Amino acid sequence: MFTRLFGKPKQEANALTTLDKLNEGVLVTALRLDVSGLEMDHYLAVSVGKNTLEMLEKKEGVLLKKAAAEVEKAKEFTRAKNKRAAIQCLKRKRLYEQQIEQLGNFQLRIHDQMIMLEGAKATTETVDALRTGAAAMKAMQKATNIDDVDKTMDEINEQTENMKQIQEALATPIGAATDFDEDELEAELEELEGAELEEQLLQPATTAPAAPIPAGRVPVRPAPLKNTAEDDELAALQAEMAL
Repeated sequence: MFTRLFGKPKQEANALTTLDKLNEGVLVTALRLDVSGLEMDHYLAVSVGKNTLEMLEKKEGVLLKKAAAEVEKAKEFTRAKNKRAAIQCLKRKRLYEQQIEQLGNFQLRIHDQMIMLEGAKATTETVDALRTGAAAMKAMQKATNIDDVDKTMDEINEQTENMKQIQEALATPIGAATDFDEDELEAELEELEGAELEEQLLQPATTAPAAPIPAGRVPVRPAPLKNTAEDDELAALQAEMAL
């Protein structure tokens, strides 16, 4: 009876042997990937969890088929009026259902553990990234400390001052230009301006300037002259000639 309910021990041994082979394959794959430490632990844990889930799902599928078969048998015994045999089939179906529920709980626990593993891996990777960033910042600060920055700024200011002095030196007149007297040059310029003003005053006025119009007044235009009788006759004669 127990053999029919739970299967043969040989089948269970075969399932465990298959799972062991899968786990061995996972270990060999991890060694080929050349991973070590936390990465290998995570890889092995996730891989073993996946293999175990696959094995549990297969067992669950088998038990579901067996439970469905017991239901069909119970229906046949019911039609044959064999109540006792039908009740035995229903009992076996419930035992299968209990095993199915147990397997479902196992799968839920493994799923929960795999989620926790993924979260732990993400946490570890985040901490590693922060640690790497902190080390990089520390190294950069060592390469560029405050003393070096101050020294660099002093050198820049010194070079800027030197460049100003060089430009001022280049702008200073040299040679004959240094002998010129600024006062004499300004006096000569005033003489030239006075001579030009005198020439303008001696020139005769060619046109009289227009008288300025007082503010607020509008120039009055002359009214047009009225046509005389002779102008009217001349206009009529021109119109007849045009016809």
